[in-house]
Amino acid sequence: MQAVVIDKPYTFIPPRHSRFWHWVMRRLLPRYLRKSDGIANVECIGAEKLRASLDADHGIMIVGNHCRPCDPMILDFLAAEVNRPFHVIASWHVFMTGKIQRFLLPRMGGFSVYREGMDRESLKCAIKTVADGKFPLVIFAEGIITRCNDRLVNFMEGPAFMARAAAKQRKEGKTVIHPVFIRYFFEGNLEQSITPVVESIERRLSWQPQVQLPLIGRIRKIGSALLDLKEIEYFQSPQAGSFRERLARLIDHLLTPMEDHWTPGRHDGDTMARVKRMRSAILPDMVNSQLTEEDRASRWRQLADVYLVQQLHCYSGDYMENPTPERILETVERYEEDLTDVARPHFPIRAVITVGDAIEVTAARDRSQEADPITAKVRQRMEDLMESTKVGRKITPTGTEIS
Repeated sequence: MQAVVIDKPYTFIPPRHSRFWHWVMRRLLPRYLRKSDGIANVECIGAEKLRASLDADHGIMIVGNHCRPCDPMILDFLAAEVNRPFHVIASWHVFMTGKIQRFLLPRMGGFSVYREGMDRESLKCAIKTVADGKFPLVIFAEGIITRCNDRLVNFMEGPAFMARAAAKQRKEGKTVIHPVFIRYFFEGNLEQSITPVVESIERRLSWQPQVQLPLIGRIRKIGSALLDLKEIEYFQSPQAGSFRERLARLIDHLLTPMEDHWTPGRHDGDTMARVKRMRSAILPDMVNSQLTEEDRASRWRQLADVYLVQQLHCYSGDYMENPTPERILETVERYEEDLTDVARPHFPIRAVITVGDAIEVTAARDRSQEADPITAKVRQRMEDLMESTKVGRKITPTGTEIS
């Protein structure tokens, strides 16, 4: 389990943007991304739309998809294109991974948010950032890293709320949201790049390398085995049904007993809303009180199950039905990351940032609709950007690309 939950008292980390450190890191960034994430180059499309909003002195929020861990760093290329640094909201655990990261992130415009509870300081900082209009604010509306470039999970309603609050604070000028879609294209030899990962996972499962199968067949077999193993762990035997049905059943099996214990009668909301509610219920006593070693271990086991739910949520169940090089790569990366917490980089990957038209946000919300209309509009624009940036690349069962 990655260290996405910290059992220590939370302290808000504000942005402390430094022109010097931003200048230094921007020059190191291409080499770092090449080594850590396989990024060979980055392109920006539609940057003039964002530049127009900046020239008009609008308060600006940038809402993007969150396919890869490197997304915030990729967006710095867009910041360079429009010659304006961004501020970025990041989960507190990201700042707690090391002293260097904790030092550099605020100086690059990052500030923390506590996902396990109400973070009023972060909320105030976000609203003020947009209202002041000096730095565009970046928020990833999905709230998690999905490793899915062809699928958006449910959006949080926080960005729309913060944009409306900023619009209310602004004395003059507009508040706008620019949807931004980041798409990654793998441009190397797919079979050569991922076969070592596939073989490593097969050996981890105590298999001989399944070289008798085509590449896609090996990947699907691994996925089936991993799900079987989890079902054996929690149900004592593999379950029947489609992958989508089995994933949903396992998620409910994990969450429902915890919800019955921690939040009796509360089973509502999408998967990630339920995950957040469980973390918010389980964690406070781990931070604020003296638990017995047995109680603490029990809660860590529950948090591990909650983390597993988040992992399962990122699998659509049908992602490999129409495989592209990127879908295959993302699936293998997700397998490796879920097994080891780390996915190795694959080179070369081209990142394309596409900026959507500005969506004006007013202070008042339209209450005639049950769903937040701004959230719905941003999501629809994001889906349009996702579809418009697709490239018709298909893969045969052996892993060969069809041109």
